[in-house]
Amino acid sequence: MIFAVEEINRNPQLLPNLTLGYALADTCLADKTTLAAALGLVTGKDPVIMGSRCGHTPEVPVIVGDARSSTSIMIAHTLGVFSIPMVSYFATCACLGDHQMFPTFFRTVPSDAFQARAIARMLRLFDWTWVGVIVGDDDYGKFGIQHLLNQLQNSEVCVAFSEVIPKVNLERSIPRIVETLRHSTAKVIVTFAIATDMEVLMKEVVRQNITDRQWIATESWITANLISSPKNLLSLSGTLGFALRKGNLQGLRSFLTRFQPKALSSDPFVQEFWELIFGCSFRNHSSPSPSAKPQCTGSESFDNVESIYTDISQLRATYSVYKAVYAVAHAIHNMLSCQPGDGPFEKGRCPDVSNLQPWQILHYLHTVNFTIPVGEAIHFDKNGEPPAFYDIINWQVGVHGTVEFVRVGQFDTLYGSHSEFDIDVKRVLWGGGQNEVPVSVCSMPCPPGTRKAVQKGKPICCFDCLPCAAGEISNSTGSAECQKCQDRFWSNAARTACIPKEVEFLSFQETMGIVLAAISVSGVVLTGSVLATFFFHRDTPLVRANNAELSFLLLLSLSLCFLCALAFIGRPSPWSCMLRHTLFGISFVLCISCVLSRTVVVLVAFRASVPGSNIMQYFGPVQQRVAISLCTSIQVLICVLWLVLSPPVPSEIQGQSARIILECDVGSMTGFACVLGYIGLLAAICFLLAFLARKLPDNFNEAKFITFSMLIFCAVWITFVPAYVSSPGKYTVAVEIFAILASTYGLLLCIFAPKCYIILLRPDKNTKKKMMAK
Repeated sequence: MIFAVEEINRNPQLLPNLTLGYALADTCLADKTTLAAALGLVTGKDPVIMGSRCGHTPEVPVIVGDARSSTSIMIAHTLGVFSIPMVSYFATCACLGDHQMFPTFFRTVPSDAFQARAIARMLRLFDWTWVGVIVGDDDYGKFGIQHLLNQLQNSEVCVAFSEVIPKVNLERSIPRIVETLRHSTAKVIVTFAIATDMEVLMKEVVRQNITDRQWIATESWITANLISSPKNLLSLSGTLGFALRKGNLQGLRSFLTRFQPKALSSDPFVQEFWELIFGCSFRNHSSPSPSAKPQCTGSESFDNVESIYTDISQLRATYSVYKAVYAVAHAIHNMLSCQPGDGPFEKGRCPDVSNLQPWQILHYLHTVNFTIPVGEAIHFDKNGEPPAFYDIINWQVGVHGTVEFVRVGQFDTLYGSHSEFDIDVKRVLWGGGQNEVPVSVCSMPCPPGTRKAVQKGKPICCFDCLPCAAGEISNSTGSAECQKCQDRFWSNAARTACIPKEVEFLSFQETMGIVLAAISVSGVVLTGSVLATFFFHRDTPLVRANNAELSFLLLLSLSLCFLCALAFIGRPSPWSCMLRHTLFGISFVLCISCVLSRTVVVLVAFRASVPGSNIMQYFGPVQQRVAISLCTSIQVLICVLWLVLSPPVPSEIQGQSARIILECDVGSMTGFACVLGYIGLLAAICFLLAFLARKLPDNFNEAKFITFSMLIFCAVWITFVPAYVSSPGKYTVAVEIFAILASTYGLLLCIFAPKCYIILLRPDKNTKKKMMAK
C-alpha cells in the first residue's frame, strides 16, 4: 500500500498539487480489534501509524480493507450509515455484493459467487460427481459453500460429506474431520476456508499421511506460503485452485530493499513487523545472553532477506491492495477534474478538495474507469464489483523439492455472461502425484444399454445400473433414462441401438412353411391317387354302389381343401387375403355338402319302410346335384357379400415386440363368423344324420365312416378356436393351416381308405355278391 501511495504521489498527472497520506492499523485477526481500528481511523481518536506530515491522526474518509469477509461485513454495516466508503482487497464473500445492504462497499477482488461458479464448472468438466466439502466457521466459508451448492443444483454432483472447521476446540474437531475424510469414498475435496484454518487442518492431514486426495483450493490459500511448505507436499501435491490475478509491479523489489518506515521508532505495529523480518529486537538488553536477539538499528536491509513479506513472485492479494489504492486515487482525480457548474452535486457544485467528505469519494468511486500502470483496466459495476478473473493454479514439485505454483488455466468473465473456463489438462499434476484425472464418483457411470436407478435413501449420484427394457435404448454412458425406439424400430440385444423390426409372416422359405406346404401337396397327391383308383375301377360294384359321380365330386372338393392351405402361406397381399378365406369357406362347404348328400341318400334308402315306395325319386342324382349346388351357393353368396362390404386386407401388428407381424385382417368379423358358422352347421347336420345311420347293414354302411370323419372334423375345429386365439404371430396362421389339413385328411382317410383297401388289396370282396350279402 505504501508503495502504491508513493508511486501515486510521484505522478504529477494523477493528483497534481495533492499528496496522499495514510494511516495503518493492525486488526490482529480479531473482530473487536478490527472494528475498534476502523472506528479509530474514521474518527481520528486512535493513535495509529502516520504516513503523512500531519501531527495527529486525521479523520480518514475512505478505508482500504479489511482482508476478511466477516469483519468487512461488520465494518460495512457500521460505517455504511455514515456513507464512509471502504475498498477491500481480499473480502470475497458474495453477500457483500448486495448493494442494498452494503452501499458503501467496494472491492478489487472477485466475489465468491464467481469462484463458486468456476469450481462447479471444474467439477462437471472432470466428472467429479462425489465430493467432500470442508468450510470455515465464518461468513467466507458459509456463504461460499452456499453459492457452490446453488451452482451444483440440477447437476449430477453430490456432496459426500460436509465438515466445518471451528474456531475453538480444535484438538477434538480437527482429528474427527480428518478421520471422516479418510474413510470417505470421495477423492475430491473442495475447501472454502481461510489460510489459518486450512493450516490447522493440513497439519492433521499430513500427520495421518493422507496422500490420495485431490484438493480444490480457493483464492484464500492456493498461493499461501503458510501452507505450501515442503513438509506438506506429500499430501498436497497436485492441488488445484483459483488464484487472484497476478500482477507484476515494477519497482516493488527495489522499494522493499530501501524501505525505511517513518514510524519505526514509535509505532509498536511497525516495530513488530521489523523484528519479525530481521530477527532483531528493539528492546534494550541490560545483560545480553547468548540466546538474546541482536538490537534493531533501523538500518537493516531487505536485500538478503527471504520471507513471505519479501516474496514478490506471487503478487496476488498484494496486487489487489495496489488496485484498491489506485481506485481511491482515481476517484479523487475525478473530483479534481470537476468544473464548477458541471458538478454532480446540488446546483452543479464540485466538492471542496481541501475538505474531502466520505460521501463525495463514494460518489466518484462508482464512476472510476481507469488503467493502472501495469496495464489492467479497472472499474466497478453497480454493486461495487470488479470483473472476475482467476488463474487456475496447480501445485507441482520443483527441482529443489519446493512447491511451484504452475498456472494451468484461467476463468474469465470479461467476455460477458458466458464465463470462459480454460484449463490445459496435459500440464496438470493430479492429487497424489498421479498423471491421470482422478475418479471421484459414488457409482461408476452406467454403460450404454443401461440406465440409472437411484439407490433408496441415497443421493442421486449413488445409483444402480439397470438394463433398458425391450424396445428402449441408451447409446451413451451415464444415461438417466432409456429412450423408446421409433415406430417400426426395436432395440438390439445390447440395448444400444434401434434397428428395423423384423417382418414376420409364414413364408415358403422357412421350415414350418415348407413342412405345411409339403403336407398340403401330399394331400393333393393322395387325393388324386384315390381319384385315379376310383376312375380305373369305376365299373366295379363297390364304386358303383358308392355313387361314382358323387365320389369324384367329393374328391375334387377335398383337393381344393388341401390346395387352399397353400393360400395361407406367403406374404399377405390384398388378393391372397381375399382368396384364402373365400377358397377355404367354399371348398369346405362343397366337401361337406357332398358328404351330407351321401349320408342323406344312404339313410333314406335304408329307412324306407314300405317296399316299392317311390321316395327315392326325390333323392336321385339330379336332386343331389341341386342340393349340393344350393348349399354351396349359399356360402358363395355369403363370401361375395363379405368381399363387397368389408373384405379381408393385409395388416401389420407391431405391439411391444421386435417383430412386425403381417397377417390378414378378416375385415368384417360378422362375415368371417357367418362363413365358419355355416360350415359348422352343415358339419353338425351331417354328423347327426350319419350317427342315425350307424346301424345299417355293414356292407353298405359307410355312414359309420362318415360319423368318424365328422367327429374328427368337429374335434379339430373346436380345439382350433382356443389354439388360434393363444398362438402368437405367424403361428396363428400355422394353426389355421393345421386345422384345415387335419380335418381334410380326416375326411379323406375315414371315407375313402376302407374302399381303397378293398379295391386294391381285397378285390375278391369287390363283387356284387359280397355287396348284397346282407
